Amino acid sequence: MAGILGCTPNHYQKIEYGQINVPSTNLMILADYFGVTTDYLLGRSDDGGPEG
Repeated sequence: MAGILGCTPNHYQKIEYGQINVPSTNLMILADYFGVTTDYLLGRSDDGGPEG
């Protein structure tokens, strides 16, 4: 996953542990990778997919 985001494994681990915030560009990359919306990743929506 760190490779997909273009960061080191240590940096990604800090993201996973909530020690640093995810930049919005990385959030969009993750949403595209998993096929969900950014709102879903942020916990703002229970509907993960663009098709509803």
